[in-house]
Amino acid sequence: MPDPVVLARALFKSYGSFEAVKGIDFEVRHGECFGFLGPNGAGKTTIMRMISCSSPPSGGELTVLAMRAWLDGRRIKRRMGVVPQENNLDEEVTVLENLMIYARYFDIAPRVSRPRAEEFLRFVALEDKGDWPIPRLSGGMKRRLLIARALMNEPELLILDEPTTGLDPQARHLVWEKLRSLKRQGVTLLLTTHYMEEASQLCDRLVIMHEGRILVEGSPREVIERHTSPQVIEVFEPPRELEESLAALEPVADRAERLADRWLFYTTDGDAFLSKVRSLPVVPSTVWLRGGTLEDVFLALTGRGLLE
Repeated sequence: MPDPVVLARALFKSYGSFEAVKGIDFEVRHGECFGFLGPNGAGKTTIMRMISCSSPPSGGELTVLAMRAWLDGRRIKRRMGVVPQENNLDEEVTVLENLMIYARYFDIAPRVSRPRAEEFLRFVALEDKGDWPIPRLSGGMKRRLLIARALMNEPELLILDEPTTGLDPQARHLVWEKLRSLKRQGVTLLLTTHYMEEASQLCDRLVIMHEGRILVEGSPREVIERHTSPQVIEVFEPPRELEESLAALEPVADRAERLADRWLFYTTDGDAFLSKVRSLPVVPSTVWLRGGTLEDVFLALTGRGLLE
């Protein structure tokens, strides 16, 4: 087996007395999409900064492309692409010029960079926008252009920090399509996201983090199977007189949650539990049966409170 693209052992990062990453282990394999999930402050962006050689580890081991992160940072960066969380495109030049100027950082000659830029603009469906100024682009177009820019040095590893934040569903699905295509071409993808559906759609494996530690690791299917029930009954806005009857069902469920606007019952036998709920005087349209999701796992492990 080839060496992992990224290997971390007891990886640690602190800022003064604050421990942002607390001695974690993980590895990223060739040609996979590996995801980091977690609430704000979990340590995801800190890890991305260490992997992209923008911030040195405080302790532990971190190798990227079989080189030591930070110490071999210049060589690593030449073989890596980064799609940052924030838009940092040059708004003073055109779409095509953004790509060609970026190529200069990798000593790519214009005779090579121009056809390559045109190729990647076609890849992200911006081939007719080459002469547009950046402010004219929509949010989705800018995210796709950032992906095209990150590909100009033909990277082996592509880091994507929340690549579809703020995009509408059509733009998000187009970005997903392009990322799947890159993975089929052998590019290794490293992804942070707050969208659980995005992680389920793209990631071969992922970790869920909280307060600088890894809580679970595995494929999306494995994580769901291990850490939540296969089926969930949701009862929306039940009348007050039913609260006591619904509360009586809690011991029958694998787990139950009472939220402001609904009850959630986690169960291994959705049909049987659904019959129990519908035996109560509930409005049928307010009761849903669905499968367990990555979001159920995420909220169970990290809580429903707002974290900043």
